[in-house]
Amino acid sequence: MSRVSRTVYTVIGLAVVVIWLFPVYWMVNTAFKPGGDMLTVTPQFFPRHPTLANFRTVVDDPVFWTALRNSALVAGATVVIAMVIAFLAALAIARFRFLGRRVFLFAVMAVQMVPLVAIVIPLFLTLSTLQLADTLPGLIVAYLVFSLPFAVWTLRGFISNVPPELEEAAMVDGCSRLGAIRRVVLPLVLPGLISTSIFTMILAWNEYLLTYFIISANKNYTLPLWLTHFTLSEGVQYGPLMAGSTLIAVPVIIFFMIIQKRIASGLTAGAVKG
Repeated sequence: MSRVSRTVYTVIGLAVVVIWLFPVYWMVNTAFKPGGDMLTVTPQFFPRHPTLANFRTVVDDPVFWTALRNSALVAGATVVIAMVIAFLAALAIARFRFLGRRVFLFAVMAVQMVPLVAIVIPLFLTLSTLQLADTLPGLIVAYLVFSLPFAVWTLRGFISNVPPELEEAAMVDGCSRLGAIRRVVLPLVLPGLISTSIFTMILAWNEYLLTYFIISANKNYTLPLWLTHFTLSEGVQYGPLMAGSTLIAVPVIIFFMIIQKRIASGLTAGAVKG
């Protein structure tokens, strides 16, 4: 590749990065502005009078801490349950030949293609029948409906990439089937399991539409739904809204940056064999 080509690709890459990062920068920039600076005709790319008043408004709201606890509980439970079920389902698909296997794979793919808005009302009616509407367990079930197909399909690729001969060798050495899975397959699939769990966590942490339809009581609010408190009939409180959005995004960004290398290696390993 010539120097001119590298320069062109570098410029294009930097332009894409700027386009992707600018909304995040503007969110953080607005979070530190007082009310008057947000409504100026001339955009202010740097706060002239930075303030922490918007963040104080957020942390002084008791519903924020309740929503933070609910989001952590729902996201954590969704990840744990989804990874256990998805790993076992993906293991069965990748290692065993059973009646209806192809139909099951097709169903997993079909569920991923269905738009969320198409089934959110039937899902709400089902949860209402089971008396799980407006509850955190019902919200976890709803998140599992949309996270499990992705997790199963992704983990199937990781497990299929592990040679079955390794399990057979472990069983020859005295391991049971379960022991071979625990000692051989699970450590090799761990990078993929971590990367899949991160995407599942992000889905559960940021989901708004499902929560909006299922949850109504303030005590069951998650963080994305709590942000609607700043959209009033008199107008939008942009300062607290952006400050709350910044606080919500920070934990995910930090966690993602810490484990990004493991995510990349896991996705590369799972892409070799489907």
